[in-house]
Amino acid sequence: MLLLRALLRRRRAPLAAPIPAAGFFTSSGCDALTPPPPPPLPRAPPAAEGTHDELGQQEDSLARRVERAASVCAAMRGWMAEGRAVHRGHVFHAVNRLRRHRLHRTALQVMEWIIRERPYKLSELDYSYLLEFTAKVHGISEAESLFLRVPQEYQKELLYNNLVMAALDLGLIKHSYAYMRKMRELSLPISQYVYNRMIILHSSPGRRKSISKILSQMKADRVTPHTSTYNILLKIQANEHNIDGVARVFNDMKRANIEPNEITYGILAIAHAVARLYTVCQTYVEAIENSMTGTNWSTLEILLILYGYLGKEKELKRTWEIMQGLPHIRSKSFILAIEAFGKVGSVDQAEKIWVNINSTKKLSLTEQFNSILSVYCRHGVVDKATAVFKEMRASGCEPNAITYRHLTLGCLKSGLVKEALNTMDMGKKEVVTKKVRSSTPWLETTHMLLENFAEIGDLENAKRVYGELSVSKYCRNSFVFNTLLKAYVKAKVYEPDLLRTMILRGATPDAETYSLVRLIEQFKI
Repeated sequence: MLLLRALLRRRRAPLAAPIPAAGFFTSSGCDALTPPPPPPLPRAPPAAEGTHDELGQQEDSLARRVERAASVCAAMRGWMAEGRAVHRGHVFHAVNRLRRHRLHRTALQVMEWIIRERPYKLSELDYSYLLEFTAKVHGISEAESLFLRVPQEYQKELLYNNLVMAALDLGLIKHSYAYMRKMRELSLPISQYVYNRMIILHSSPGRRKSISKILSQMKADRVTPHTSTYNILLKIQANEHNIDGVARVFNDMKRANIEPNEITYGILAIAHAVARLYTVCQTYVEAIENSMTGTNWSTLEILLILYGYLGKEKELKRTWEIMQGLPHIRSKSFILAIEAFGKVGSVDQAEKIWVNINSTKKLSLTEQFNSILSVYCRHGVVDKATAVFKEMRASGCEPNAITYRHLTLGCLKSGLVKEALNTMDMGKKEVVTKKVRSSTPWLETTHMLLENFAEIGDLENAKRVYGELSVSKYCRNSFVFNTLLKAYVKAKVYEPDLLRTMILRGATPDAETYSLVRLIEQFKI
């Protein structure tokens, strides 16, 4: 704290021309809000050799050498021994690659070498990198101490914003507020991405009331929200299965004349697909297709998910063919493709992808096995699901709660009710974390179990499964409660106050709800 006070006591004249910071929000929109994205950085500086993309992707790039070498110094010496200079562009791509792979200590060593050897004229950007990775590796006290040692001419907007971001990364909100007060004293503009990070840190249910205050302070500081700011707000509402909230945020975005991007439309489309509002979802899918820029793998992954929901097998195949032409396909992409082909009923295509990854990659993730299990169990192919389960155990992958959900569904689809109940009981032994319980695979598979119990009139188990769903916000979707009502109809059981219970769960009754309630009232004694 002594260093913090020393830092905040310093005075200097305000900047005449602040340096703008570029965006950082790169999430595909379907992922959780945490961990938060990296700090804001300016655009890549020009390099003397090749294009920016080439510098990062070349097999013999400095970025790859640093990542693979025994030490940073050895990589740098080897690079220069070949007669190559170390340019700012090389460092930019090396640092960003190391950040993506969370190799923060190596990134810090790169920047320490740059500051020490000075292969080019240093700028505020170089010191901002040094500050960022010092905080990540050694903590905020070391970052504060470093800030005080940085030459005065570099203590500008970017360095201050990175100091705030470093404090937020470590959850030190009081420190970040103190730095922001100092920036206001110096008339330094606060980055939009600082506020983005603060919103993310306050996105948990217990802290969410503070978001309105953060947005008010953002307005008071005359900071214009970025598209990514609204994407974060949309994602918060989508994670809560609050379609009205999603619509409200999107309307606010349009009123503020903030242009949506592919991520925005992806969040909107998936939120409506999960809520089974497929007509609206289709509108946003078309918006994604019209706003796509190049072959962005994250956008293509979103389209895999959406075409699966919408049952668009032709478009799904086309998108998967495009992804197969990319230089690298993520393991996650294979999982999404298998699940999507399962949703459109193309079991053969899902099997082909599974055979491909089974023969070319080492299967080490439970999620990989769960993906093909979801396909077989959705269609009641129990014998193949059993074989995959045995292979899963033999490979050393442990089944989780989602695995047993899939297997339970497969048994029900095949009419093996007793085996389904036994499998469901086995799944109860697995720890169901909050993350799993709020995940789409767990929620949707559990709802399919509810549908199957409703179809056979097993009200007891239908209520049991619904009780598990009611813990999540997924029950805000009216179709979930309507499925439970179908179980009452099939079992010919009357129960009062069903509508009241539904409303208390946060769901809004629709025409189907009232129709089902009238049918249930016929069984009133």
